[in-house]
Formats: sequence, C-alpha cells, structure tokens
Amino acid sequence: MNRFAVARPHTVEQASRLVTDARFSLPVLKGGGMDLVDHMKEGLLEPDLLVELRGLGAVPGGEGIVADGAGVRIDGRVTLAEIAASRIVNERAPVVARAVGSAATPQVRNVATAAGNLLQRPRCWYYRNEQFECLKKGGLACFAADGENKFHAIFGDGPCYIVHPSNLAPALAVCDGVVHLAGGERASIRIADLYHLPAARVRDEHDLRPGEVITHITLAPAPRSGFHAVKEKQSFDWPLVMAAVTLELDGATITSARVCAGAVAPVPWPLPDVERRLSGVRVDDEAAVLDACSTAADGARPLAENAYKLALLPVAVQRAVLDAAGRPVETKR
Repeated sequence: MNRFAVARPHTVEQASRLVTDARFSLPVLKGGGMDLVDHMKEGLLEPDLLVELRGLGAVPGGEGIVADGAGVRIDGRVTLAEIAASRIVNERAPVVARAVGSAATPQVRNVATAAGNLLQRPRCWYYRNEQFECLKKGGLACFAADGENKFHAIFGDGPCYIVHPSNLAPALAVCDGVVHLAGGERASIRIADLYHLPAARVRDEHDLRPGEVITHITLAPAPRSGFHAVKEKQSFDWPLVMAAVTLELDGATITSARVCAGAVAPVPWPLPDVERRLSGVRVDDEAAVLDACSTAADGARPLAENAYKLALLPVAVQRAVLDAAGRPVETKR
C-alpha cells in the first residue's frame, strides 16, 4: 500500500476543494471507507490523499434523518444501520429501510454510509482482481462475457457486464430519490440520472462531476412500498436478483406502481412494462400479481451461466409487490 495523506475538512466546500487540488494526483473522498479500503488492499487504487467526510459539522437541524415535508431527508454520511432502524424511514418509505437492512452484514451496515453505498464500485471478480486488465480498468475485453458470469448482468447489452452493487439505489429510484450536491455548479441530480451504462462510458459508473460531493438525499413518501432480494444464503451474501416496488392502492386494487430491479444490470433497472401490467390488479389475487410480474425478465440477454435470473426476477418482483401491499410471502430459509 502506498503512502498517503489524510485531510479532515470542516465543511463540504473545503472537501470539494481538496479533491480538485492539483497538488495531489489522486485525492479520494472517504465516508465509511468500506469499498475504498477494499480497493486499496486489492491494489486497484492508490490515492495520495484521503479526504475524511465523517468529521464534518452537524447537518442542518442536528439530525441525519429528518422529515422533509411528507418525504424524507437523509444525510449522505448516515450509516445504513441508522437508515434501516429509522422510524421515519420505516413509516414513510419502508422500501428504503428494507433494502439497506438487507445489505451486507451488521458490521458493515454500522460503518457504510448512504452516499458510499450509492457510489461503491462493482464487485465483478475480474475487475477486483488486479491480474485482469479488463475493460473497466482500461483493457480491451470484458472477461465476464465469455468467462465466469454467474452473477453478472442480463440487461444492458455490454460491453461490460457488471451489475450495480447498491441496494439503496433501486429503492430510491422508486421513491423519486434526489441526490443533493455541493462543490460544483449543480445543486442536485435525480437518482434516475446519476448512473450511466457502460456503453456510454465504461471506466466509471456515475455522473458526478469533479468536486461534487453528495450532501444529502431526499425522497418522496412511499408508505406502500416493499423490497425483496433473492440470495444463495440469507445471511451476508450479494443478491442474485432484487426488486423495489412502490404502490398506489384503491382498496385492494393497484392504481399505479413503480418497479425497479437490482443485481441484473449495470444500473438500477426500471421495469415499466411490469408497472403497466400491475395497474388494475388486485393485490389479494396472487395469481394475477404473478402474471403481471411475469414479464420482468422480458428483453433480457443472459450470459452462459446466469439464465437462472430469468426465472428468479419475476418472483422477486411479485414478492416485493406483495410486501408493499402488506401481504408478505413466507420464504424458506
């Protein structure tokens, strides 16, 4: 590991200036540092300056998670554990609490931050192994395309087949999440506009500009919302597929829905056809709900080892819909 300096700014503006300081070749922002430390240990990143964000002054109002009108405001430095345990989030947007509560382990959730979860890098083993000079690291090929691709993308059409690693991002996508920024010309960016496909730019995943720092996140109220992840084991494991859902109901009838899938594409993947098919369906008609969710994998192009996701995704979406409607499905552990 290389030598590096550590800076502890007092304001977001100071942090922004530090990460654009020409005296340093690779300054990096540090929140919880979970993914950053992994990158440094794996030899994938050698920053010469770490800009520590956890010591910045208190957020306005003195709370990391507060009511924002009918919605929610979450400071970017709040931990996943704090979000999962928040009464405000559980009441106003349970999909967000459940999504982050399903991420990683309790130990990781106690350290990892909201902003860090949104900006973490992909977990593809070819990208994570310094011996493979893959597309994402400036090479000429995505080794997952013809290699071991059990956990890779079924949507997005390459040329890189990563899946987006954030649990929080799909949940925010169905709650009209907005990321608020400091240090640049933009004040905010919608979650829907935060990420890009590898075909647009393969070396990174998000569209933040140099110097921009995530200060907080706001989201619309979604009291009828649910989440479901399918994993090989229900303790610490990366999801094979996951789904986030918000519903508007008239009695037991769905009048509108928002659906976003995770772990199936390089970005959080909206499912507008499923949303249309759910409209008018009664949530107490499980067969009708499953039929409406059956097109969740339409248009997917699986790789050699991940066609199983075609069967799992509609089930994950169905269970997230039932969860949002207050009719969770019992699953075997």
